Amino acid sequence: MLAIFKREFKSYFSTPIGYIVLAAFYFFLGLNFWDIFSYGAPQVEYVISQMLTVAVFLLPILTMRLMSEDRRQKVDQALFTAPVKLTAVVLGKFFAAFAVYAIAFVPTIIFEIIIMTYVTVNVFTYLYALLGILLLGSALIAIGMFISCLTESSVISAILTLVINLLTLYMTSLSQIITIDWLSKIFEKMAFINMYANFGQEYFSLPDVFYFLSITVAFLFLCVRALEKRRWA
Repeated sequence: MLAIFKREFKSYFSTPIGYIVLAAFYFFLGLNFWDIFSYGAPQVEYVISQMLTVAVFLLPILTMRLMSEDRRQKVDQALFTAPVKLTAVVLGKFFAAFAVYAIAFVPTIIFEIIIMTYVTVNVFTYLYALLGILLLGSALIAIGMFISCLTESSVISAILTLVINLLTLYMTSLSQIITIDWLSKIFEKMAFINMYANFGQEYFSLPDVFYFLSITVAFLFLCVRALEKRRWA
């Protein structure tokens, strides 16, 4: 798994993808921090929450080539015959994408330190918000990886992932259109944005942590199963 992780992580920075994604994240992080700092709001968690939309549009770029590129170049055939478990392959690729995503939020630590020099802050509120955005990102990365398993085209993978991301994140709006009451409530409960909102509170929400971890594990499992199906095909 470590070898796969190193290979995939380096690949992000051997092409412009990693630099473009991080540059975009840093730009919007800096812009949002400048906005709250100029208004005197000592809430870095607000900066983090504002990155939800940015993550939705940038994560498909991180995940679009994870599986589809190997399939297009027939590199996956070597992986299928290599003495390595497919689970290790999937996890190595997943953690490489997640590492780039996590690096994107490193500047928020600096932001929190800057705020702390001026006022007393609740560090736990910041940590909960950071944990929430990372867990939400892990779920979206896992979903993107699974979609990338289903096609050879990186472009199609990115477009489908973006559509799914928007649907999962904003299911609350979709639930308002549905006239069936019980189905509407299910969609509202499943909305990622509602789950993430709980991380903005000053208490630790274990069910929400479990929800995002469950989504992540479920789609990583589906990704492994999709690869196994192709191996035996």
